[in-house]
Amino acid sequence: MHASTGMAKLLFLVILMAGVGQMTQTMYVPAIGEMASVFGVPVGQLQAVMAAYLTSYGLTQFIYGPLSDRFGRKPVLMLGMAIFLCGSVLAISVNDFTLFLVASFIQGAGTGCCGAMCRTVTRDCYEGDDLQKANSLVSMGVIFSPLIAPVLGGWLATHWGWLTIYQFLLGFGICVTLVLMSQFPETLPAEKRIAQPVITRYKTVLSSRRFQGYILCLVAAFAGIAIYEAALGVLLGGVLQLSPQVVSILFILPLPGYLAGSWLSGALTRNVGADKGMVVGIIALVIGALVILATGLTIGVNAASLVIGGTFYFAGAGLTFPIATTAALAPFPQQAGTAGAIMGGMQNLGAGLATLAVAMFPAQDQNTLGLAMLLMTVIAVVGLKRVKRATQTPAVATA
Repeated sequence: MHASTGMAKLLFLVILMAGVGQMTQTMYVPAIGEMASVFGVPVGQLQAVMAAYLTSYGLTQFIYGPLSDRFGRKPVLMLGMAIFLCGSVLAISVNDFTLFLVASFIQGAGTGCCGAMCRTVTRDCYEGDDLQKANSLVSMGVIFSPLIAPVLGGWLATHWGWLTIYQFLLGFGICVTLVLMSQFPETLPAEKRIAQPVITRYKTVLSSRRFQGYILCLVAAFAGIAIYEAALGVLLGGVLQLSPQVVSILFILPLPGYLAGSWLSGALTRNVGADKGMVVGIIALVIGALVILATGLTIGVNAASLVIGGTFYFAGAGLTFPIATTAALAPFPQQAGTAGAIMGGMQNLGAGLATLAVAMFPAQDQNTLGLAMLLMTVIAVVGLKRVKRATQTPAVATA
């Protein structure tokens, strides 16, 4: 009972800190139309907000992970949250779009600590089936943040304007910082911290071909979700001219698919194995991308197809994320921070760059979105093939 209570508290804190990053990424989406008008930029240019945020969110994880292996998890969390709060203050203080992008970049640089630690902390505390269970629960729990965020963001924007979204994020960040400061336990004792050179740690982790393959799968699936989230607000709010409240409702409809995928991931891993579970997930990703692309080519921008395709894609991501995360981290108990940093950093950096690339094309139809998501599924297939080749080839032992 005591162990169960301890696990529940720890996972709640992990979900809470990850929630800051997830909410900041998606909460503004229903207000894209209003923000474009206020800043005097084309609505499609608002996709750059998510790109700026995700790029720094990904890059800084490469720094936070090794730092946490050396100095512990909690000090790194406190540093990152302080940076996030500075970015949030700037976001509510500027009226220039370029400066607002800088503020989003700083916010991402802060919450990068949460992205790295939410993967690392579970590896610190659990092994085997318990690690799979913990990652599945965190994956399911974290998704409620972007589930709630657009609804709350749409409600705030409708009643008080888009700026209140970032004022809320500042207040929420302060509360989470105080909770983590008082309640979060240090999960890496001093005797387990390592002073090994950072380059050596990165070489140890990156030399694993299975790790490389799983990273490709994670990057591709996550980039597809980021592209979808960034484009969906533009297509629904900018092209179809739907209200912020309607956009927020449509935005969350695919997310239960992610919950279902996460719930199924554990059962598939136990019954058919991790790699076959990944195949099922990638098939769902392909179906989702094809629904969006086929409808865009034949009908045009269609809210129903965007939601249905998104639901399939999110279900595939829900399946692949916990399976790939567990399989990638399991071999590296001594380099958990570094491995988590590579995983989170590559996911979010890849997503940021992919979103930025898609933002360069006019968001007038859903064809570009469908093609981009389909491309991500191809990359995921390449990653899974690399995992299979590494399994069939005797691996060289790593330190």
